[in-house]
Parts: sequence; C-alpha cells; structure tokens
Amino acid sequence: MFSTCNLGVFDLILESGDLLTSAIIADLLGTKACVALKSLRMKKKDNEGKHVRGKKQHGLPIEEICCVGSQHGFTKNKSCQTNLISFFDRVTSWVDTGNAYASEGTPPFFICKYQIFTEERLQRFSSAMGDAWSLHGQELLSAFDLSCFQVVCDVGGGNGALAKEYISLYPKATVTIFDLPKVVEGAKKKSVSSEECRISFHGGDFFKDPFPEADLYILARTLHDWDDDTCEQLLTKIYKACKPGGGVMVLETVINEDRTGPLVGHIRSIMMMLLCDGKERTQSEFNALLNAAGFKEIQSKKRNNYGAIWGRK
Repeated sequence: MFSTCNLGVFDLILESGDLLTSAIIADLLGTKACVALKSLRMKKKDNEGKHVRGKKQHGLPIEEICCVGSQHGFTKNKSCQTNLISFFDRVTSWVDTGNAYASEGTPPFFICKYQIFTEERLQRFSSAMGDAWSLHGQELLSAFDLSCFQVVCDVGGGNGALAKEYISLYPKATVTIFDLPKVVEGAKKKSVSSEECRISFHGGDFFKDPFPEADLYILARTLHDWDDDTCEQLLTKIYKACKPGGGVMVLETVINEDRTGPLVGHIRSIMMMLLCDGKERTQSEFNALLNAAGFKEIQSKKRNNYGAIWGRK
C-alpha cells in the first residue's frame, strides 16, 4: 500500500475519475512490473452511492492485501516483522524498475542466505521450511502412485522433512537429499532416527554439480525461488540425469489460471519476488517449464495448500 501511494497510483486513479486497468496505469506511470503483478481490484460506487466490487479482474482486492499480516501471523514475531518490513520496502523499486534491488544492487536473498546465516539461523530456517512437509507431505506424495520409484533424490531437500514422509509412505524406498554442503552438514546432525538409514545426504550445488542417480527427482518449494529461465535450466539438467521412465515431481503453490487466487498464493508470490526474484506459478506455467525441459505425460493434482505436478522422461 505504501509503495502504491509512493508511485502515485491512487492520485492517478483519482484524477482520471474512472476505472483504470493495470496496463494503463503502468503506461501512464512508466512502470514495468504492475502489469504482471495485477494485485489490485477496483471498488466503485453504484447508482445509490454504495461501494460495490468492480467487475471481476485479476488479482487481490485491496482490503485483503491490507490484512495479510494479521491473517498469516507475521506480526507475532518482532524479528520476523522487522525483516519483512525491510523487504516490503522494496516493492516500490520492483514495481518501478522490475527489480527489487535496482537501487543498491543487493544480491537476492536466496543467493546470499547460506553465506550470511549462522549455523543456528540456518537450522531454524531449514526447520521452518520443513514444517510444511510434516503437515502436507504425505497428502502431496500420495497424489500419485510413486511406489515404483525406489531410488529418490530430493533436490534442495533441506533438513529431510519431506524425505521422512516419503520413506514412511513408501517403506522400500531410499531418498538422497541433495543440498548445499552447509545445509547437509546441519541436517546430518539432526538425523538420529533408526528409520533414517534409508535417508542419505549429498552436498553440492545443483546448478554446478552432477545430480545423484535416482529414479525420481523431487523439487519441493524450490522452483518458486527462481525466474523462468533458471527453472528451465534446472529442469533440463534433471531431465538429462533421469533414466528413461524416470520422472520429476514438483510441489509448489499453484495460482489459479485467471489469477484470482488463492490469496495465500499471491502473498507467497509477492514474498518470493521481494526475497529472491522468484514467483508462484499457474498450472499452465509449470506445464510450459516441464515441456521445455523435455518431460512428457505431465499431470497435476491440487491439494489444500500446494499442488503436485508430475512429469516423466
């Protein structure tokens, strides 16, 4: 909202005296990104002077954006609140230039996070990311019958929370977690359960180093960190590593095709844009990425909080 004010969006709407599309606003203000974001819907008065919702358009109503903090608990933690405020300060830069870091050239969050995080902060971050899979992992992994895939690689698997759900669901399987060495070292220290002998760790950079051999590669909340070109590069590398008949499973928030929701998906998309120049995607966007990498027989199933997208070589 502050960024919208700073950019003069509301002044422009007031002066126009009419509803304006995001494309017209972008053209008049010389901005690049608000066309893609499409995050505001107008409200107008009917003939009786009552405020009613305007014609259905892409994005979120302004009042829903305003209550994001209270709905998602961001205000409960002062440290989290401070960090989020510092990132949301970059909205104006992003809308104006298409780059949240244009003014000072600060590297995106995901590039430097493992360099600047202390071991304690890194463990907390990995634990927070893993919490989602303790809640939703089995629901997503059971969306398709994966029992034929006994050797699995969880790319960017963090602390192994999703791997634990996989071996619980498919007891004959083994899972290799492929993540940065610093992440892997921290995860090993926390890996003490007897069942986790079926979980192994492989340190490396998945853009630079070879992938461990596997029948199935999983990308869970990984693609949303990156732009389309980088995602295609990563998926193409996975496709080349796949054996014939092997596949990839992508677990991500899926935005509605008409971009009217879900609300949490748009919130996460804004967060990814600010933190790491990434975004959440629609099903057709995921299909295009997997097709470009070479995968076929693409299927998807949407669950409560995330979607499961599956492609085969």
